[in-house]
Amino acid sequence: MLTLLSISNIALINELRVEFDHGLNLLTGETGSGKSIIVDALGVLIGGRFTSDLLKTGAERAVIEGLFSVALSPELEALLGAAGFGIVANDSEEATPTKSRAPFELIIRRELSASGRNKIFINNQLATQALLREVRPFLVDIHGQGDQQTLFNSVTHLELLDAFAGPLVAGLRRQVADGYRHWSELRRELDGLQTAEAEKFQLADILKFQIDELERAELAIGEDLTLEEERRRLLNVEKLTVLCAESYGLIYEDKDAALTRVRLAAKRVEELAGYESGFRDHLEGLEQAHSVLEDLAFSLRDFADKLEFSPARLEQIGNRVAEISSIKRKYGGSIEAALEHLARSEDRLRLIEHAGEREAEIRLELDGARAAYLEGAVELHRERVRAARKFERSVEQSLLEVAMEDAKFQIQIAAPDVATLNVAEDSGHFSARGIDQVDFYFSANVGEDVKPLAKVASGGEASRLMLVLKTVANASEFPRTIVFDEIDSGIGGRVSEAVGAKLKKLSQTNQVLCVTHQPQIARFADSHLLVRKETVGERAEVKVENLDRRARVEEIARMLTGAEITDSARRHAREMLKS
Repeated sequence: MLTLLSISNIALINELRVEFDHGLNLLTGETGSGKSIIVDALGVLIGGRFTSDLLKTGAERAVIEGLFSVALSPELEALLGAAGFGIVANDSEEATPTKSRAPFELIIRRELSASGRNKIFINNQLATQALLREVRPFLVDIHGQGDQQTLFNSVTHLELLDAFAGPLVAGLRRQVADGYRHWSELRRELDGLQTAEAEKFQLADILKFQIDELERAELAIGEDLTLEEERRRLLNVEKLTVLCAESYGLIYEDKDAALTRVRLAAKRVEELAGYESGFRDHLEGLEQAHSVLEDLAFSLRDFADKLEFSPARLEQIGNRVAEISSIKRKYGGSIEAALEHLARSEDRLRLIEHAGEREAEIRLELDGARAAYLEGAVELHRERVRAARKFERSVEQSLLEVAMEDAKFQIQIAAPDVATLNVAEDSGHFSARGIDQVDFYFSANVGEDVKPLAKVASGGEASRLMLVLKTVANASEFPRTIVFDEIDSGIGGRVSEAVGAKLKKLSQTNQVLCVTHQPQIARFADSHLLVRKETVGERAEVKVENLDRRARVEEIARMLTGAEITDSARRHAREMLKS
């Protein structure tokens, strides 16, 4: 669950810390007070899109941080572990495939700027957007008024059904997705092999020319550097000869050469050591210096003896350097890149020359991949059909709890005839999600036939149906924080009371955060947070107050009557909180 949300420099928020509790957390306040800003900030924290208009006016940087107490499921532990995030739970008990370990703390922080240089941290360790997207389902599920439109989408229907169906369907979906991915890779390879024959021959000619040119060049890594060094030496033979002679003389040959003076110094120190033994340790260093200088002198002499200007060799080097430079310009800028190009070209030519053989192999593999995919997809279809009947019963039972006694709900699952399904051509049924198209059908009133959801659900009905569907689907998943932003749109009175009771029931197994304007819903809160705007200096800022019982009476009375709170409204509010 989300225990703490810290926001700085987002919209009207300067600095804000909001503490949340178990159960049902309700945010109330006047229209425009900033309730949705808090929900938007939470959405950005867990991977939502950040735009510069969310940044507080005049601010260069915004920070959003959330502290989560998370049930460490095996899936989440594996996900974070694979990404290099060490996990230490608050107990020593091992997780099992059906059991999560005790909660542990997960801190997520997003640092945001107008320039777009944004950073994500998980437990103070830099993380990627991709990892955050994978972690998000284990933490928070946010639903706003806009989500009502997604309820009319058949893909959403399939996802809700699969969420309800549980681990068996989740495993089959992974199997089907892997099968689809394998088939797609083979299909792409086959498409590449089926390039027009004329293009194949043209490409083969180009590859043969390049391979021949690179093989004749007989490149060796580092050869260009060695040749440049030799060319510099040949161009400076006279200067190098003089430098060698002068150095040799200073070290070895001159009257006061360094070797002579080191030998003399060694004799003097040896005499001194006869009187002061501490100097004896330095004699070895002088002997080593003598040896080093002597070796250097002989190296200078040998190097000078080999120095010889050769116009023929200089020309030979120039031609070879020009050849290598030409190759480097054509094939990537370095000898290493040219050799890599040679290897790739040989592989491509080999594929072209054996394209017929490989094409036949791929077609056989495609048949196998299709069969494996369909085997998993058919099993997934069967499990979805079984789950659909249970899902229908659970939804209709839950609709009774939100004052929709006459409502009917059905799921229709369309799947093609597997025997006639042409995987290569079918784009509607054949996908990583399987071969099913799932559609929800609904009727709100007695005597009416069920129809596609988009055609029959009004605004208030859609709000309640969304709550029911999310509640039923989440019942089969791990506990998390579920956020509803103004779920009460288009409802009131008795219906609001029913929705509040449903939210309360959902909060028994999940932490629920809900923005509401309905007092009938607000009365169910375990934690009631009042959001308001205050003028600080010349600017408006958002503040949040966790209400005690007396303050809750005042807020619910305000929600009942508006700006002017009457004693009658207060009495009504007290009665609502008692019941």
